[in-house]
Amino acid sequence: MHPEILSIALFWFVAAFTPGPNNVVASYSGFNFGITKTIPLILGVTLGFTSLIFFLTIGLINVFKIFPILQNILKYLGTLFLLYLAYKISLSKSSKEEEKKNPVTFFDTYFFQFLNPKGVLFGIIIVSTYLELGENYLSYAIQIVLLAFIFSSTSITLWTFIGKFLRKFATNDKFINYFNYAMSLLLLLSIVTIYI
Repeated sequence: MHPEILSIALFWFVAAFTPGPNNVVASYSGFNFGITKTIPLILGVTLGFTSLIFFLTIGLINVFKIFPILQNILKYLGTLFLLYLAYKISLSKSSKEEEKKNPVTFFDTYFFQFLNPKGVLFGIIIVSTYLELGENYLSYAIQIVLLAFIFSSTSITLWTFIGKFLRKFATNDKFINYFNYAMSLLLLLSIVTIYI
């Protein structure tokens, strides 16, 4: 067991459960499309983030240390994707006549984890802080990846259920449109927090 497992778990808890792009989009999706149609998003975030942490533990962290410009490039690409997503969310309609299609797919959310500025930053911090080469490296790396999986899956699922719960209060199209605008605005605010 990693000697600082509680510290790692607390760090993952804060990183996973605080509002951020993944959680905002999960709430939006749960609200507008329900739990079942949000499962691909949940799987994309969970498996994508876990993959990111796995790749960081097996050496990607060294690439960021050697070429720090890559982190900035990913940050700007992630920002562009979030701006596009905020635009799509704000324009989504509440019409019951047309089949509602989730604008975010498994592949969108899976690959976004490698561009997600918050996720990449937290991943780099935790891997560089809690992993050192040595006889316990493999064991500690597995624990960090496993905790990333547990916290990312539980947080993204919880935020989806929060969105679904808020749907109970959606009694008209105006409320739904306001909710979508609010989610779009929160997504934009999450971009701002990346740069300050």
